[in-house]
Amino acid sequence: MIRTGITIGLLLLAFTMQGQQKDTIDGRVVTLSEVIIRSGTDVRGFIQRVKEDTSFYKAFRNLRVLQFSAINDIRMMNKKGGTEASLFSRTRQVRSNNCRHTIKDEEQVTGDFYDKKGGYNYYTASLYASLFFAFDTVCNENNIVSGTERSLAGKSGMEKHKEQLKMLFFNPGMRIPGIPLMGNKAAVFDDELAPYYHFSIDVQDRKGHPCYVFSVKAKTKEEGGDPDKVVIDEMVTWFDYSNFQVLARNYTLSYGAGVYAFDVSMEVEISPFRNYMVPTLIRYNGNWKVVMKGKERGVFTATLSDFSE
Repeated sequence: MIRTGITIGLLLLAFTMQGQQKDTIDGRVVTLSEVIIRSGTDVRGFIQRVKEDTSFYKAFRNLRVLQFSAINDIRMMNKKGGTEASLFSRTRQVRSNNCRHTIKDEEQVTGDFYDKKGGYNYYTASLYASLFFAFDTVCNENNIVSGTERSLAGKSGMEKHKEQLKMLFFNPGMRIPGIPLMGNKAAVFDDELAPYYHFSIDVQDRKGHPCYVFSVKAKTKEEGGDPDKVVIDEMVTWFDYSNFQVLARNYTLSYGAGVYAFDVSMEVEISPFRNYMVPTLIRYNGNWKVVMKGKERGVFTATLSDFSE
């Protein structure tokens, strides 16, 4: 078990004391801040809890069983950094009789965001819609995480690619099947990838919540790293130190295999609503290339609020 009896005084020391210590845990060299050293945190247990965490994915699953409002800002960029298509909208998810659907209250569109049939002209927009919109009513869902696994079964083409990216977004560190030549490069916690990463544990205050901060950063070539061996370039996660709930995560992912490539950064904020934890802010900035589709450059921000049961 992780010792969580960290006093506020000790937390404040984290901002003023510079001492650090490196510890080797299961073949991983982990940098520990002074406050972590003094608190007596069980580092091996801590890393195991990070590996087994489901609270981040759970927060997104909770969106299936709640009502909420969303401000959606999606921009597709050209090579020069200008906007070639965009969508700004305000939507509401409503639930009734164990079904949910999305109501569009406002929408502003530029460029060729939609195709002639009213579908999405960009797969980045299609990915966003699959995460936050349910214009076709969806029924009989739940927010159960235990015992559930994301699967590619029955999916092909673009639906398969979107599911693979969702695996990377919601379960960073897991093996991702079906992506050409990727193998286990996303499995940041696997022993064979440990030599390519820096790991560190610290304590910080985040919006009034004392948090453990767990950082994973790929080594540079000068440090013995190899960008061709990894997919997660950097991931920083803030865990509420009292219950280990993920409160925020920032991460960058990149991969290139000719027919399939991406370079993506994500920022996610998680907030409480009654007995639920829910994502309230998601920022995405990235490039995504799929064979026969070309390269897309997309930026989106989802701001979720007004949650209710």
